[in-house]
Amino acid sequence: MVQRLTYRKRHSYATKSNQHRIVKTPGGKLVYQSTKKRASGPKCPVTGKRIQGIPHLRPAEYKRSRLSRNRRTVNRAYGGVLSGGAVRER
Repeated sequence: MVQRLTYRKRHSYATKSNQHRIVKTPGGKLVYQSTKKRASGPKCPVTGKRIQGIPHLRPAEYKRSRLSRNRRTVNRAYGGVLSGGAVRER
């Protein structure tokens, strides 16, 4: 017989912010493990393209303590904000 599962936190609705996956623990129990939303990464406001060279993370992960400066930006004018094509047009 299949083990029944209950959510461990938040509401019981199947929304984007309440996504879970089923994981088997070493004790053989099945539990819900909450998953994080996929990050889309920074986009250029002019062209709408993804900015190359910057990792796709959730907004809170770009904070100073979590990511070093050379991983947050690209080494050019407007680095990390505008795409290379948009900078070339300016």
